[in-house]
Amino acid sequence: LQLNDGRFTMTQLVGMLRGVAGVMKYLSDMNYVHRDLAARNILVNSNLVCKVSDFGLSRFLDDTSADPTYTSSLGGKIPIRWTAPEAIAFRKFTTASDVWSYGIVMWEVVSYGERPYWDMSNQDVMTAVEQDYRLPPPMDCPMVLHQLMLECWMKERNLRPKFSRIVGTLDKLCATPPA
Repeated sequence: LQLNDGRFTMTQLVGMLRGVAGVMKYLSDMNYVHRDLAARNILVNSNLVCKVSDFGLSRFLDDTSADPTYTSSLGGKIPIRWTAPEAIAFRKFTTASDVWSYGIVMWEVVSYGERPYWDMSNQDVMTAVEQDYRLPPPMDCPMVLHQLMLECWMKERNLRPKFSRIVGTLDKLCATPPA
């Protein structure tokens, strides 16, 4: 992305995001949580087809529960800038925490690979997010895309959209590109 800054149309960027959302919908439908979704873990071919990679932190969620959750043990490192507040605070990972990470991926893609939260320390990122700070829209980002990012970053995980809704929203954007 960084090498192609400004060379992709918004329609191409949205198409890439749609591809990632489709993969994440499939993973969530199969009761898996990725736990390390970030632009660095998205492989893109010459046709801009995106593939999610690095499943090293992925876990199967027990679907017999009303709220399938994976709780990680203490000691493992987590990617703070991409991790939902409840996953940082309580080490509880769900599809909703992957949705949070997906919102950060959206921001990374539309900003052409800019580092989320720029040069803030991890501690400063955690404090800012806990105090309801959210990343601003990248330059030339359509309002509808930034609104979707903000929905992905809702503090209450139950208020975040499901991947099926994200896919539907992006499908509409692909059919009628934002201005």
